[in-house]
Parts: sequence; C-alpha cells; structure tokens
Amino acid sequence: MAVSSAFVVGPKLETLFLNQHNYLSWSSSLGHLGLHGVPVIPRSNRSRKGLSQRARCELSSSDSASMASSISALELLKTSAADRYTKERSSIIVIGLSVHTAPVEMREKLAIPEAEWPRAIGELCSLNHIEEAAVLSTCNRMEIYVLALSQHRGVKEVTEWMSKTSGIPVSEICEHRFLLYNKDATRHLFEVSAGLDSLVLGEGQILAQVKQVVKVGQGVNGFGRNISGLFKHAITVGKRVRTETNIAAGAVSVSSAAVELALMKLPESSHASARMLVIGAGKMGKLVIKHLVAKGCTKMVVVNRSEEKVAAIREEIKGIEIIYKSLDQMLACAAEADVIFTSTASETPLFLKEQVQDLPSVGQEVGGRRLFLDISVPRNVGSCVAEVEGARVYNVDDLKEVVAANKEDRVRKAMEAQEIIAEESKQFAAWRDSLETVPTIKKLRAYAERIRVAELEKCLSKMGDNIDKKTRKAVDDLSRGIVNKLLHGPMQHLRCDGSDSRTLSETLENMHALNRMYGLETDLSVLEEKLRAKVGQK
Repeated sequence: MAVSSAFVVGPKLETLFLNQHNYLSWSSSLGHLGLHGVPVIPRSNRSRKGLSQRARCELSSSDSASMASSISALELLKTSAADRYTKERSSIIVIGLSVHTAPVEMREKLAIPEAEWPRAIGELCSLNHIEEAAVLSTCNRMEIYVLALSQHRGVKEVTEWMSKTSGIPVSEICEHRFLLYNKDATRHLFEVSAGLDSLVLGEGQILAQVKQVVKVGQGVNGFGRNISGLFKHAITVGKRVRTETNIAAGAVSVSSAAVELALMKLPESSHASARMLVIGAGKMGKLVIKHLVAKGCTKMVVVNRSEEKVAAIREEIKGIEIIYKSLDQMLACAAEADVIFTSTASETPLFLKEQVQDLPSVGQEVGGRRLFLDISVPRNVGSCVAEVEGARVYNVDDLKEVVAANKEDRVRKAMEAQEIIAEESKQFAAWRDSLETVPTIKKLRAYAERIRVAELEKCLSKMGDNIDKKTRKAVDDLSRGIVNKLLHGPMQHLRCDGSDSRTLSETLENMHALNRMYGLETDLSVLEEKLRAKVGQK
C-alpha cells in the first residue's frame, strides 16, 4: 500500500523537529489541511495567515452551532488523515531497466560502478519519500530497489534522480523502465537471483552479484532492514533453486555465450587457428579464457593493467600458452588478432573508429573480418567501430542469438524453479508482516519501564536518604526482574519467527489486543518517527 502522495514535508517540519517541540506543538502544526484532507505543514507565516483569514471569512457566515460542527468535522478529518498515513505500510519498489527492456546504449549511461553504490544509496535515501535503497548494476541490468513512503512520489523521485545522474531524459527512461511493487518486486528479485531473468538461464554470476550488493551494503546508512532482508532472502532463494533443480546443469554464462557467438561467426575450419585476444583479466575475462580453452584454444594473448591476475590464471590453467601484454600495447596486440574479447571496467571506450580502421586486415581464412566481442557495460568498443568495413562488433545484447537454443528445456526448468520462488515469496511476506509488531514491543517495554522507574523512585524516597548503594541496587534489580518476568509472556506472543506453531494472524491479533489494553496505539508518534528520520538523514 502506498502512503498518500499529497502529504507534504516542508521547512516547517524541519524547524519543529530540530527545535524538538513537544507533541502539542507537533499536533497543532498538522492543523491545516491540503487536498483530499491530508495535513499540510504551512511553509510560511504568510501562508498561515492567509489560511486563517479565509477560515474567518467562511465562519463569519455561519451560526455558532455550525461553527462547532465545522470544527468537529475538521478535527475528525485531521485525525483520519494522519491515521490513514501512519497505517499504510511503506512499499518495496523496483525501478529497473534490463537487457529485456532497454538497449545497451541506455544501460551503460545508467550503470553505477560497485564503488559508487554506497554514495548512490545515500543520495537515494536523501529523497523525501525514500527510506531505504539498494543498487543492482550489472552488464545486463540496472535496477534500483527502494522502500518508499509513497509509491507514486517515490517512483517519481527515483526516476528524476536516474535522469540527473545519467543525463537521459525522464521521458526516455519511462519508455524503457519497468516498475514492480511489493510482492511483484520481491518475486522479481528472487527470479533474478535464481537466474530466471538472466539472458542465459541459470547462469551463476548473477547470484554472486546479488551477494555483492549485501556485502557492499553492510554498514551503509540506508541499506535498511527491509531491503537488506529482501536481498539476503534472495540469496537463499538463488542457492535453493540451484540445489533443488537442475537449472544450472549445462547453463552458460555471458562469457561462455560470447565465446559461442564468436565461434558461430568464424568459419569452422578456423576455430583452432584463429588468433585470440582477451582484454581484461577480471572475473569475466577469466571466464572467457576458460571457455576458450574448453573449446580447444591453446594459445591467446591477454592484455591487462597488471600481470598478477594473468599469472594467477596461467598458474590455474596448465598446458596453455597465455601471453601477457600491458595496456599500452593493446593496439599493437589488436593488429595481430582475429577475435578480440573486451571485459574491462573502463568507463570510456578502448576502441574507436579511427583506431580500428588503421589496423591491418585479417585473412580470408577467418572470414576477412575482425570480430569484437564486447561484454562490458559501459561498452569498451564504441558503436562507431561497426562502421569500419573490416570489423564486426557484438555486445551483450547480441548474445540472444546464442541463448535462443533449447528454449523448451529452459521453460521446463523455469517452471520447477517458480514453485520454490512462490514458496519463498510467501515466507518473505510473512517475515515482513511480522515486523509490524516491533513498534508495539518497543512501546510496551517503554511503558513498563516508565512505571518501574516511577514506582522505584517512590519506594526509594520512602526508604530515606541513608540507604546504601547495595540496598539501592538490590531494590532496582528486584523491580527489573519483576517487570521482565511480567513482560516475558506478552513478548513471546508478539514474536513470529517460525520457532513455534503460532501463526502470523495470531501474532497480529495479540499485538492489537496489547495496543488496546495498554493504550499503545499512538499513530501520530509513528508518523513523527518516520518524518523525524527523514529530517535526520538530511
């Protein structure tokens, strides 16, 4: 459910919170109503004065009974608006673009390097309606997961942020993005982690990338309980799907699909003799090398920033001639290669038209055209290279040709995995529902603590000033012990972690009962906590 999008958080709110006004001043500041009866905090004394004058004009034409009725209706409307706002749960939303919805030209502009994920989370959580955030940016997708106070305003703010950081107009992003909310967003991430949404069904690299989101997010302000819980559960789903189904059996990665595509484009007679160049010895580059070896390649040149990674690969893969070259020798190596794989983290192209057109032509035995297999996002090979007559450029979007095979088998495997995902989605929803009891647990403890402290002070004052520290501590410990024992039962019935037969509905019934019995339903304080948190982030 979305929070009412008409709720406005203005400068007045910040002043109230930063000056730590009491509850009455907070309540009175909600006295003005915006559209649809939603409280709007006045932005200036002038606007407050205008509202007051208008109210006086309207009230002057009514009798005293009508005035009383109007005031009563106003209070009722104000209460119901705040009640509606605080009882609507924040929404989990994914705003994304993937290989299925957007071209690589757009995805590379939106891509966020892993080192920048914490900064992006901070910027997203500084938006008015975003409480938590995470970024999943890979060669095939750019997805932003958020916990939003309002679905409509949250999506609007995140989309505008994406436009600002990438330089892509909002209208163009909206044309290619996809939006999913709550259960659909949860299911989508579980499918992503399981490899069901990958270009190559069941590929394992995406699960490692989801794990990396959690690793990078640890300790980052804004990677909160809901979003971190979602990603951690997604990791569990990804592991379970691969363990309990054969979806990963025979699955290929982006790197192996690139090797397959290269071999599809080369004459079969040249597979063993084609000169191979791999630029980048990271995870993707290493996989390219392994798959080339698996296809019978015995010699290749690897260009990398440093030799350490290449030496480690050479040590791991015995009996293969792997020649290391530094980056400043890249063009010279390209001149002697028939097939060039690129997989670096460079944010600018390594090859442009003017560089490639000066390279010598390749022989007819390999088709007469130099092949560029670019599996990087942002791309390492400029699109202008495709204009060179003796070159052919393929990027991650072109790998669909390879993975189109065995479609029937892919669908069958996906159906097996969907059953697991449906089950795990229900479990995550139940876990998230159980979080509703947390405020009640905190309020009940605080309520009991206030009574304990007050009664303890009364007792100690009656005992006189000469009471020694040992006795004071004994009385204090006694009061704490009594409170803890009395709270043990209620607290147990407010927890729903699957350790007993208690259902979620029973737990929520217990929560509502305790709220009624002890008067813990202070919804305006919940609203104040949410908004105070937003001010604190800024």
